[in-house]
Amino acid sequence: MAISLSKGQRVSLDKVAPGLTAAFIGLGWDTNVTDTGGSFDLDASIFLLNSNEKLISEKHFIFYNNLTSPDPEKSIKHMGDNLTGEGEGDDEGIIADLRKVPADISKIVITVTIHEAEKRGHNFGQVRNAFVRLVNVETKEEILRYDLEENFSIETALIMAEIYRKDGEWRMNAVGAGYQGGLESLLNRYQ
Repeated sequence: MAISLSKGQRVSLDKVAPGLTAAFIGLGWDTNVTDTGGSFDLDASIFLLNSNEKLISEKHFIFYNNLTSPDPEKSIKHMGDNLTGEGEGDDEGIIADLRKVPADISKIVITVTIHEAEKRGHNFGQVRNAFVRLVNVETKEEILRYDLEENFSIETALIMAEIYRKDGEWRMNAVGAGYQGGLESLLNRYQ
């Protein structure tokens, strides 16, 4: 049975999933029917940060045009861009082999942004049922889930969750923070 997280809740992955080696991070959402004329395209991205909470390099920004982390093991892999978000379940996914994540990566930040939001007149107030979930790759069991409950009526970028190292173990934080300015606002935050 998956643990349902609330905003700001932090959990130790060692405690809730002892022996977890690799995780599938699934993100999903539904969009409301709007009259803005443009179709929605939401994108999951990952920021791999150092201990100063800064992007280690441009290659440590994982998204639809850079699908794998730069380490030789390719420890973090984006599963590709879903242009429509239609259907049930995960719309985009990432696999993180936590055993192989290099020591210089202290935090894995999981975000969702709206592509061309300003041009298309879109914001997260037009998105519902957004979630992030963590699944054990080996057992296929859902371990953690965070369902976003807030209405972000002007925001075009969201930090959904963070997976970070503390005291030698991986932990997860359900963040649920919205930002105006789309992907650029997140890039500015972490560079």
